[in-house]
Amino acid sequence: MKKETPKKIIISRTDSIGDVLLTVPLCKWIKKQFPQTKLIFLCKNYTAPILEQFSVIDEVLSVSELLEMPFEKQVLFFKKINADWILHVFPNKEIAQLAKKAKIKNRVGTSHRFFHFFTCNNRVSFTRKKSILHESQLNFNLAIPLGLKEIPSFESLRDLSPIIKPSFMDLPKKLQLFIDNKRFVVLHPKSQGSALEWPINKYIQLCNALISNGFFVVFTGTQKEGDLFRSDIPRSPSVFDSTGHLNLGQLMSLISKSNSLVACSTGPLHLGGVLGVKSIGLFSSRKPIHPGRWKPLGEKSTTIVFDNECLSCKKGKSCACIENISVDRVLAKLIN
Repeated sequence: MKKETPKKIIISRTDSIGDVLLTVPLCKWIKKQFPQTKLIFLCKNYTAPILEQFSVIDEVLSVSELLEMPFEKQVLFFKKINADWILHVFPNKEIAQLAKKAKIKNRVGTSHRFFHFFTCNNRVSFTRKKSILHESQLNFNLAIPLGLKEIPSFESLRDLSPIIKPSFMDLPKKLQLFIDNKRFVVLHPKSQGSALEWPINKYIQLCNALISNGFFVVFTGTQKEGDLFRSDIPRSPSVFDSTGHLNLGQLMSLISKSNSLVACSTGPLHLGGVLGVKSIGLFSSRKPIHPGRWKPLGEKSTTIVFDNECLSCKKGKSCACIENISVDRVLAKLIN
């Protein structure tokens, strides 16, 4: 018996920028299989501007606004969506309970979350932590109840450029004047504690080396992050400190105009990848935080680890070998 075509599918991924971006290939696949199906992405408020850039996503909903409502209004809101599927790509107990209460017909989640036994009627068994697959591939396990027969290769998922809508925000005048007709590199040194980081002194050394090679440099990050390294940034007409001055839409605009970007395993790295910018990710080789799991999408993206054979990383021990990646290795990737 042929499976009924879904009318509306909710993709629930209420975590960070990188995780959300690595879910977009799944959205692209769903839209290809079911062109008439309405695809709704439930996310955190701050990731919404990113998801609105992808043509395969029909509607973006903020979980923040939803969960601020009284529970009965939440249920009514969900019922009005009238979705017949929800994929809990990121397990969220509140959302899972809400989807069941709203009587969404097909509720898909991993079997490795205890609360899914009471809230999901389609439970897929797979592990993320021990898998050799990339995060973007792992998300496809949630599509098995939709008829997926085989997890796509990572290479087949890398290019998202055909589904990106070019509607980025204007940049502050000073920064716009700075980047006009200049080749520049974005350096994003921090990760708000979400990843192992390359030392700030090496970012500063890299900045000076880039200036010597004729590049302009823009530092990015939050105001709080900028406070940690702003005094170290070289005072040069070739350097611009944008920390604390850009919203997410403006950061996307900046990255899209850049020559290349350097960051650790954090959201802006993944933004650079999907925007088609040469994005160099600095990683540890330790599972599950290694590049095999978290490297950015995008055909121009690349990653660097200090030593793929690091014994501490192989044993899963805490290791700071990322700090030993040389400035020269990163520079070579940027100028070649």
